[in-house]
Amino acid sequence: MKIRVLLADDQAILADGIKSVLSTCPEIEVVGTASDGFEALKLLEKTSPDVVLMDIRMPNMNGVIATQEIKRRSPDTKVVILTTFDDSDYILNAINNGASGYLLKDTSASALIDAVKNAYAGDTILPAKIARRIADAARLVSNDREIKMKRAYGFSDREVEIALMLYEGFTNKQIASALKLSDGTARNYISAIYVKMDSANRADAVEKMKAVING
Repeated sequence: MKIRVLLADDQAILADGIKSVLSTCPEIEVVGTASDGFEALKLLEKTSPDVVLMDIRMPNMNGVIATQEIKRRSPDTKVVILTTFDDSDYILNAINNGASGYLLKDTSASALIDAVKNAYAGDTILPAKIARRIADAARLVSNDREIKMKRAYGFSDREVEIALMLYEGFTNKQIASALKLSDGTARNYISAIYVKMDSANRADAVEKMKAVING
């Protein structure tokens, strides 16, 4: 069975290029091309894609909003954001809205094909440049939040960093990728955070963090 891919990009030349690259892989079938988020949502129902390659900057409906709506309508569909290095303002929003990761528009043909396969398999697609940008964004959270968290729970600097990423909606795998930790190390940090917060799960921990941060 082929991996069904929907492309969403308002630049027709770029979309045609991506389609040509993907068409060289016998395991992938491009089932549709959309020029904006609205068209992507229409094609979602008609084509039932496994993976959507989503441009982040498009007219009418951008990739962040379209990703949120796709994940609401079809939770199993994987969305990989197509981005340039200058799109850092959108990164956290798209991840929080369910994106499986990011792919730089200047990526190689082989990396593009691998990214589609990996996203379909459930992996997080996070190039090193983007991972560093996410880590930087996490570090730029206000000192006030950090101070409140340290006072409330006695977190270390690294625990504060990870706790705030949990608060912002990062998955365990995304935290590990952004901070260059192994999945096991990230899980250990998160478990230690739960213990210090006397929380049994993420939802409870996030609610407690909200109370501390907004208190």
